[in-house]
Amino acid sequence: MRTTRALRGLAAAAALALTTSACGIGGMGSTDPATTAPVERAPELRPDQQVSIVFESYNFGQAGAWTDTFNELIDEFQQQHPNITVTAQKPQGNSPNPVSDTVSSVQNQLLTGNPPDVAQLGFSELDFTVNQLRAKPLDDLVGREAVQANFDGPGHAYDRSARTLGDWEGKTYGVPFVFSTPVLYYNATLFQQAGLDPAKPPATWAEVERAGLAIKAATGKDGAYSDCLTEATKDWCFQSMVRSNGGRVLSADRKSLTFADPASVEVVEAAQQMVRSGATPVLGQRQAYEGFGRGEMGMILESSSLQGNFEKAARGKWDLRAAPMPGFDGKATVPTNSGAALFVLSEDPAKQRASWELIKFLTSPEAYQLIATKIGYLPLRTGLLGDPAGLKPWAEQNPLVQPNIEQLARLEPWVSMPGVNYQQIRDGMMAAVEKSVYQGADPEATLREAQERASGLLPKG
Repeated sequence: MRTTRALRGLAAAAALALTTSACGIGGMGSTDPATTAPVERAPELRPDQQVSIVFESYNFGQAGAWTDTFNELIDEFQQQHPNITVTAQKPQGNSPNPVSDTVSSVQNQLLTGNPPDVAQLGFSELDFTVNQLRAKPLDDLVGREAVQANFDGPGHAYDRSARTLGDWEGKTYGVPFVFSTPVLYYNATLFQQAGLDPAKPPATWAEVERAGLAIKAATGKDGAYSDCLTEATKDWCFQSMVRSNGGRVLSADRKSLTFADPASVEVVEAAQQMVRSGATPVLGQRQAYEGFGRGEMGMILESSSLQGNFEKAARGKWDLRAAPMPGFDGKATVPTNSGAALFVLSEDPAKQRASWELIKFLTSPEAYQLIATKIGYLPLRTGLLGDPAGLKPWAEQNPLVQPNIEQLARLEPWVSMPGVNYQQIRDGMMAAVEKSVYQGADPEATLREAQERASGLLPKG
């Protein structure tokens, strides 16, 4: 990682303990709503005006392509903006996956009066980020015209399905940055060894189960894993599976939980059946994607953020391919998005403007060419993929990107749970899913119990 700020561990720990004690929700207590004070327009920076900002991103806590690519981007930004110094840092916390520390890290720093100026935060946290973490409405901060101009250019516009994912009540708070739809990566070498046609990957979950069992019987390797069904995965992909079966995990008016409805129960029952039949191994998230990378598994439904790792692991050893996410018989799939947006948190006008300049650069065609080619995330300026001077040569040589592109037309947003208890609600739901799929609990009863418990955590009124 590049430069990091001095640690404020003791202060953060004390603040976290105070919040946990006061609210009883694991450090996810409320701060003052972001709407308590109007947001003034941040003035343009003078060419000679020196500004230092802190950029917090979970990419700086992930080894390999993530950190290397983002260090390269920050270096290039500072060369283009010599008056802006960027201190890059990962979220503060001790979770194995730094993504899990993003919100608590920002909240702890808010409580000590020194939050990062710009932060990368997940779409699952959108409600909380806007209403509790004091993210600034960019339409007010730099003007709606400037926000839309950034979406429209330069060079290639944002894909229509992506540009409103960071909006809240008609205003843009976060600029969508990186995301993936669920992609079925598969080992074509194992397909061939099992007598399966790698040119015809499974299109339904029933076909995935049959192919997984065939691979296990013929090769002794694991069959298929859906990285959507544990508490550690959050719920972006589970939401997609439920929507693809005609259900929702939250009502459209955001007032009631619906993840124990029959459509959700059927999804969990199908996943549980794949474990019972032996088509799906009982593994944790990290075990699964590392095993797939070693060539010890036939299929994995995963985010394209791991595509670069899979490509590196498979190179010269086995044939990596990708297909759209499987669906349920007779029903169209409804992909949801993973990933995160970039938010301005600073109260200082100069730092706000410098943060906006960084956001524009990180979402530029130049940046997306690096992010796509080195990490595997879908470039949200999708016109780059057809540009001979952009990503067209790369896309033609990398067919793995195609399933993501194909699924954009059917994309629905990853829905954030409402209120300050959103994390408890989400994690309780996913713990029930995990208990059912991998520990054999009754899906209907387990989801119903979790929903009844979580319903008491919804905002009142």
